[in-house]
Parts: sequence; C-alpha cells; structure tokens
Amino acid sequence: MSVSPMHNLAAAIHQHSLVRFLEHYVREYPDALLKDLVVDHLGPNREMDVNGRRVTNFGSDSFLGLDQDPRVQAAVAHGVMRWGAHNGASRVFASVRSNEAAEVKLASWLGTEAALIYPSVTLANVGALPGLVSKRDVLILDEHAHNSMQEGAKIAQANGVRVAMFSHADPRDLDRVLAEAGEYRVALVAIDGVYSMTGTLPPLAELNDVCLKRNAVLYVDDAHGTAVLGRKGRGTVLDALGNYDNVLVVGSLSKGFSCFGAFIGCTHEFKWLLKLRSSTFIFGGPVPPPYLDAVCTVCDILNSTEYEEIRARLERNVKHLATGANELGLVVLGGETPILSILTGDEDVTFQAGRFLFEKGYYVQSVTFPAVPYHAGVLRIQVNANHQPAAVAGLLAALGDMQRRFVLPTTRGIHLRPAA
Repeated sequence: MSVSPMHNLAAAIHQHSLVRFLEHYVREYPDALLKDLVVDHLGPNREMDVNGRRVTNFGSDSFLGLDQDPRVQAAVAHGVMRWGAHNGASRVFASVRSNEAAEVKLASWLGTEAALIYPSVTLANVGALPGLVSKRDVLILDEHAHNSMQEGAKIAQANGVRVAMFSHADPRDLDRVLAEAGEYRVALVAIDGVYSMTGTLPPLAELNDVCLKRNAVLYVDDAHGTAVLGRKGRGTVLDALGNYDNVLVVGSLSKGFSCFGAFIGCTHEFKWLLKLRSSTFIFGGPVPPPYLDAVCTVCDILNSTEYEEIRARLERNVKHLATGANELGLVVLGGETPILSILTGDEDVTFQAGRFLFEKGYYVQSVTFPAVPYHAGVLRIQVNANHQPAAVAGLLAALGDMQRRFVLPTTRGIHLRPAA
C-alpha cells in the first residue's frame, strides 16, 4: 500500500527541529509539562479545578480580576440579548453600534484621537505593521519584540520592506541601526511597552528621542501594560512621553480588560489608513458584539475612583510576591508589573519545578526554549488583583520548598525573549 500524502506531510512536520525538541520533552516528562491543560471549574479568587486537583491559578493575565466582576458579566449577557452571539460580518461591510461606542470610549480613556478594534493583539500586529510601511520605508524591531510583531515584520519583508533589529531596549543601538539604514522615506520602530517574559519596561522617552531625530515613528505593543500601568491604567506610553504625537500604541482587551480583542490608539487619519491597509482588519472577523458592550463597561470602571482600589490590591499582591521571592534568594526577573519570572535554568528543572508547585496547589507557567534561550527556563508568575493574600503567602512558602528541592541558578546575567 502506498503512503498517503497526508502521512508524508505529518512525517515532514515531525522532522522539524523545534517539533523534535518539544516532542522529546513530551516523552521525557509526560507528567511534568503541564501543557494543554483542561480546566473544569474556575473560582472567584483564581481557584481552578484541573486534572482532578484544585489549585490557585497564577497563570492568568486577567490582571484586574474583572472577568469575575458582576458588571462585566452582566454587560456580556446583555450584549447577547441585544446582538446575539455573533454578528458574522467583516467590519469592512458593517459594524454594530457597540463597536463604534467601544472605540469612542477607548480613545477617550486612553487619551488618543481615535481607536481601532481588532480581534486580537496578534492580528493587530500582523496586519498593521505590513500595512504601515512599504518598499521605500524601513521597519526596525527590538530584538526581543513580541512574536506577533516579528511575524508582521516577515510579511513586510516579503513585501519588499527593509527590516532590521536593534539591541534590546538600547537607544544608542537604535540610533546606530537607523543611521546605517541609508536613505528611507520614513522608519517605523516596533517595541513592547512591557516585555511579557520578564515584566520589564523599555526606556520609552529615550527611544522616542532617537525616533524623532531619525525620522521614525514609534510603534508600541503595550498589551501587558493595558489597564494595569499608568494613570487610569492607560499603559506605559502617556506617562513616559506625555503625548502620543509620534506613537501608535497597541492595547489588549483580553488581559487587564478581561474581555476580547485588541485596539490601536491613533489619530483619526491613521484609523482610516489602517482600515484601508491592514489585511487582518479587512479579512479578519469582528470581536463578538457582547464583548464590545463589556469593553464599554470596563472603560467606565477604569475611569472611576474604584479603579484605584482595584489597582492598589494588585500592587500589594505584586509587592508581596516580589519582596518575598527576593528574600528567598531566588533570581527574580520583573517586579514592576504583574508579571514576575523565577529563573530556573535547565529545561528538566523548569518542568519538574512547575510540577512540584502544582502538587503544592499552585499553577504557574513553566517556560522553556524557544520562548526563552536554551537552558534559561523560567517559572512565569502572573499576579492578579483577586488573588487573596493567603494565596500569595502560600505560593511563597511553596517556592521556598522548591528552592530546597532543586538546584537553581544564582545569576541574573541572562536576557530573555518575550513569551508568545
């Protein structure tokens, strides 16, 4: 019997170096990987039932806990009754009124002229970056730029755009790369507002100064800063620069907002141009209308005095965990944002340490190559406002037990790429 083309295709994919690497660890540590989990129940304070065990989830990026807020839940339910589950139309042809209302509210809260909503941050970056530049322009990325921006850059490069990288968060190297780029019409410089693997922040003001000097526009993926950093949760850009005069900013609606989708904050002119040039806006589906009603509700919460109370709970939890982990002598990456990573090193230690914490009742993300360099694995911990203080204290106790169980790195001299 001849071998089918489908068999040959699968066999070819199995031979890919990354697939072989990952499948090796699936075989080596079948119980320790904690990937592709199925959750059977979620509680109000990040409890979850998975694999027959109740654990506290420190792997959620719903940082403010608004997924559990009755007002947000009611907005989704009301949206279903108003619009149905989905309107099923590309926004090129029609948008429900809630889409327009959400974009107006987002722009007002963010402090931009306008906002354009996409189904996800990945689709925003993959569609906007190639749409903003063409053959006479250059696209420059931070070497640790999020995977979605790197994928967008590949499309731009395939379209004839010159693409280059500069050293992570280094204004001097950005200046060098732009100086060596030769003649160009305009440059676009793509960076993260918060680097999602370490929770660290770039020097936005210094990078923007270089951009202004070198005829470049700054493009900031602020997905992990949206709703959790800056005044009223407006992210990293406005506090650092004071305006959006030379910036296009991408925000997430599925992390701090606990809703669905993403947005680009921009001028009215750029909103129109992105509608014309961004393939994922044209050919992608819309955000389901019920979530657009919830986005409007979250904007109201962020603009209220109550937001400061929610933010204070989050910051107390972050400080509690960061201070405690440092006191244990662990190598802690981050601490300024709700994302903290504990350096664990080798892949086998990273997987086994994550499983050890799971058995203690705490789920964190075990992250290894290729999301981070080889032998530079981390336990990625995401702190939420609705984590109870006792849960943070319990995780710290479990981290102390873990430290005594495994041999962990003692140096910070490793630079991590961001997670997907």
